Amino acid sequence: MAFVHKLLTSTYILRKCPKPSIGLHPLAGIHFADYSSNSPQKPVAAPGKAFSQRKTQGGLQEHHQQEVALDTISPEEKPEVSFDKAIRDEIKDHFWRLKDELVNHWIGPEGRPLHEVLLEQAKVVWQFRGKEDLDKWIVTSDKTIGGRSEVFLKMGKNNQSALLYGTLSSEGPYDGDSRQSGYCAMISRVPRGAFERRKSYDWSQFNTLYLRVRGDGRPWMVNIKEDSDFIQRKNQMYSYFMFTRGGPYWQEVKIPFSKFFFSNQGRVRDVQSQLLLDKISFIGFTLADKVDGPFFLEIDFIGVFTDPAHTEEFAYENSPEISPRLFN
Repeated sequence: MAFVHKLLTSTYILRKCPKPSIGLHPLAGIHFADYSSNSPQKPVAAPGKAFSQRKTQGGLQEHHQQEVALDTISPEEKPEVSFDKAIRDEIKDHFWRLKDELVNHWIGPEGRPLHEVLLEQAKVVWQFRGKEDLDKWIVTSDKTIGGRSEVFLKMGKNNQSALLYGTLSSEGPYDGDSRQSGYCAMISRVPRGAFERRKSYDWSQFNTLYLRVRGDGRPWMVNIKEDSDFIQRKNQMYSYFMFTRGGPYWQEVKIPFSKFFFSNQGRVRDVQSQLLLDKISFIGFTLADKVDGPFFLEIDFIGVFTDPAHTEEFAYENSPEISPRLFN
């Protein structure tokens, strides 16, 4: 390796040296240009064409030297790699993020005055205007259990929406255990604060989920999960249906939070409970209508909304026979 380094360094110094005068040594100038460009020696041209040929080769030689000078980094200019510095910079960045979180907590969410936040009737939580917005989401399918469904997520036309598309296949995996398959999902990433702390969304002042979508007529399941540290509540979430009508036109979907029903491991529970909106972990969209074939769902934004006309607190009832503890 030391020999290769010396060879490259000597070659670089040789190329940086001034070229001999072509007027005094015409043949030496041609040979030097051929040596520097690593090309075989060419026969000497006719006297009438020698000057133009030497001029062309000289221009190519200077251009090549400029490119080498830009691409080659001398050993003295190599950047120093320090893991200690990288760790210090990472810790410093997390402390700055923690400072911003504390300041925003007293000023108001996202640095806005608190009274403005309390009076707002609509809020956009997710919108899709660039790749950084797509990085806040995860796509998954039954391929994780051996299925054959495929799902992809990319930016829509003019970078004004997100396009979720793929192919749904209900063919089960050949593992001998799983009999059901055929689902695709899009899930938002859990927000993280300084030092990778889990954060949550507070939608307690809103009563409706507000979306602007464009689909192909398929029904989707909208899933919302509460933030919880209990392991036994890992597979518990609240769900409701979103029906797309198809066609080229956008549709605005408003789903009251009171309509979301409680489920555990994909099964709707007999005992229902109300969705608590002060600590929301993530939201997701699942397609599992058992219709094989291509699908797509285009999303402009996802937000929350306060509908003054909606006064329902909870849409489902619990009987004393099913849940006696709720009536004691």
